[in-house]
Amino acid sequence: MLIAPSLLSCDFSRFGEEISRMDKAGADFMHLDVMDGHFVPNITFGAPVIKWVRKYTDKPFDVHLMISDPLKYIDDFADAGADIITFHVEADSDIQATIDKIKSHNIKAGLVIKPNTPADVVFPYLDQLYMVLVMTVEPGFGGQSFMADMLPKVQAIRKEADRLGLCDLLIQVDGGIGEQNINQAFKAGVDVCVAGTSVFKAEDAAVAIKNMKDKCI
Repeated sequence: MLIAPSLLSCDFSRFGEEISRMDKAGADFMHLDVMDGHFVPNITFGAPVIKWVRKYTDKPFDVHLMISDPLKYIDDFADAGADIITFHVEADSDIQATIDKIKSHNIKAGLVIKPNTPADVVFPYLDQLYMVLVMTVEPGFGGQSFMADMLPKVQAIRKEADRLGLCDLLIQVDGGIGEQNINQAFKAGVDVCVAGTSVFKAEDAAVAIKNMKDKCI
């Protein structure tokens, strides 16, 4: 299991230090939630901030775009240092054009689905993706409770990926993940768990990350 701490839960006044702390704690990716206040009812940060904090780690920047028109901003996030860009199928941009734009920068592309979106919406694009993110909360705010009823979507995506021979496709979940439920996600076929408060609010982030990984063996 790969763990991607969600920087949405960090102390923004110490953004760079928080990234370094997660790096030393054993994080595999850094998950950066970009929100525009339109697609979701919250605003976080954009490409300029990501560019400034890129220097604090060599770990992959997993940039999750919760914005209405991701296609318009792919160049900016590529220039900022994103390694993976995921965007929502529910956004306004053309899905294929956005995937093509991401991959034109030699960046890994991913699609995201909200809780009310069926899994099969991503099926036509699986062979072009590095990762599919299944939201296990309604996107917009951290600290929400894990929605276990989203895990059948993970299983459906894994089954279709296996049918297509896409054994390298990563499936990620985001929302309410911690020691108490990460094994459920693991058994459903999840490869990457985004962890926010369960890591950032822990007494020792390294212990929290290790404990979560230990539950997925």
